[in-house]
Amino acid sequence: MEIDPPLCETFDKLVRTSPIKTLDHDQNLLIDKVDEFELPVIDLSHLNLGPQEKEKCVEDMVDAATKWGFFQIVNHGIPQEMLETVKDEEKKVFHQDFAKKADEKFLNLSANSYRWGNPATTLVSRFLWHESLHVSVSEISKIKGNDGLRFSLEEFTDTVAKLAERISVILSASFGVESSFFQENCPTGCSYLRLNRYPPCPVSSKVYGFIPHTDSGILTIVYQDGVGGLQLMKDGRWFSVKPNPTALIVNVGDLLEALSNGVYRSIRHRVLAPGGVERLSLAYFYCPSFDAVIQSCSEPPKYKKFSFGEYMLQIGKDVRATGDKVGLSRFLNVL
Repeated sequence: MEIDPPLCETFDKLVRTSPIKTLDHDQNLLIDKVDEFELPVIDLSHLNLGPQEKEKCVEDMVDAATKWGFFQIVNHGIPQEMLETVKDEEKKVFHQDFAKKADEKFLNLSANSYRWGNPATTLVSRFLWHESLHVSVSEISKIKGNDGLRFSLEEFTDTVAKLAERISVILSASFGVESSFFQENCPTGCSYLRLNRYPPCPVSSKVYGFIPHTDSGILTIVYQDGVGGLQLMKDGRWFSVKPNPTALIVNVGDLLEALSNGVYRSIRHRVLAPGGVERLSLAYFYCPSFDAVIQSCSEPPKYKKFSFGEYMLQIGKDVRATGDKVGLSRFLNVL
């Protein structure tokens, strides 16, 4: 049984035909000589303590979202046993035969839910040493043939959805965004999960696990194993995030940056391809409905008012035209 997608064959063919053979043509893309950094750790249990402890917890969260766009959370209310169960079920899914995973009827999910690499690209710098399963929260109940996966994802989603809303409300309060905005515009079914596997890579210095990008939603909550690889950019430099499998990672998405009028930062990040071991992670993308209007309450507004649907449509156009996401800069106000 062959569980891995044909990444080696596809990459070898790409190297032979790509006009740019390696990642080192751009100083921003170099994957070596990167400092390791431990993200700020926020203990959410302090939100349930006295006024001073709660205020300090909120201040630390706001500071991390402003300076880094990323932070870790502990005592977040999701049991470690639940996270380990999800990871075990995720591993079982990815360790099935590739042909089964690539079947369009796999798990009774929508077409293109299972993805691997980026076989359509003509550039080494756009190739992904990666396979993933994209599952809309609204589709979890439709999963067939794998009760363990369905039950574990339902349980995880019920908890992480509340956590994502709570963090979003806290971070947005200082910018005049009412908590009702998230309750009215972010039904659970609009968010989605991405299960990620990065297979062992014999050419890990020449290819990304996941290319540099920002997340398009409000915020993302990530559970990862102890294998490193996540890097983020700050002040023009890449930093390697020290893995901590006992914490969850939270990162600001494009929409939260827009709602904060650019105070919070949706940071470019990437994942390096692992060497001789696989890497697993699970990401929950907290998103609004497509008709939700994104508008800062601050004056003057840095970004034009737009709907999430308009934003995603523009991203699709840019990717088709240029091969890359342009993002929020498309919606800058000219003052």
